[in-house]
Amino acid sequence: MELVIITGQSGAGKSTAIACLEDIGYYCVDNLPPAMISDLVKHLRKDASIEKIAVVTDVRGRRFFSDLDRSLQALEKEKINYRILFLEASEKTILMRYQETRREHPLADDGDTEAAILAEAEMLEGIRTKADSIINTTGMKTANLYSEIMKILGADGQEQFRISVISFGFKYGMPDEADWIIDARFLPNPYYVESLKRLTGRNKKVRDFVLGFSETREFIDKMTATFLDLIPRYRKEGKYHLDIAVGCTGGKHRSVVIAAEIAKKLRENGYNVELSNRELRKSR
Repeated sequence: MELVIITGQSGAGKSTAIACLEDIGYYCVDNLPPAMISDLVKHLRKDASIEKIAVVTDVRGRRFFSDLDRSLQALEKEKINYRILFLEASEKTILMRYQETRREHPLADDGDTEAAILAEAEMLEGIRTKADSIINTTGMKTANLYSEIMKILGADGQEQFRISVISFGFKYGMPDEADWIIDARFLPNPYYVESLKRLTGRNKKVRDFVLGFSETREFIDKMTATFLDLIPRYRKEGKYHLDIAVGCTGGKHRSVVIAAEIAKKLRENGYNVELSNRELRKSR
């Protein structure tokens, strides 16, 4: 099991960092008291599907943060491998970020943000020396921070980019989470073929019918080519997941076939793709 501990200065981008790790498949917990890290890992070890964990622990926990050294010793005693990712930025940058967001620094009880930044830096000196990687986010855009984290973790961008392809029926509403909505209702509908009406797009007869039209195959090829062109551009801008929804009228015939074909072609190009059929789940 891989464990990444994210810590560092408030306002340096830890929330962005944990979002990045969540996007590439880590089980993430923010603002976790250090004393609970070991127990969390031991609990999650029971779930074979969880292989990567990331936690953020920092001075928001106040007195609990002092437990971090003991927690790291406990992890080592349990032979749990971990990596510490420390984020920092210049005092001027952090001060500006707090002014822009109008949020209060966790140590600024008296409203003196500058003094709080200096006090926090002093508190973090010990853990900073133990960090495996230090990222200075001064002047860094979100996409650049994502790229830096991916490089540090040795993650392959193509494998780590997560794609979800889902089929649905327009008559039941469009998926809220979709980045792309593909409308397949212009294609010939198997529903009006008596022998296919009660089957679904998972059936070979329906699949052969839908793919038997040249416009269907051409449409699938064009949509796949579009995604293969766009995905590297999304990654460049710091996006590491894409939700594609393919719809037809009822969500049981054309959309199921086309979603499966697009997912198959993206997998053939090395991408991690999850396929699901919304309306078929309902009918079980």
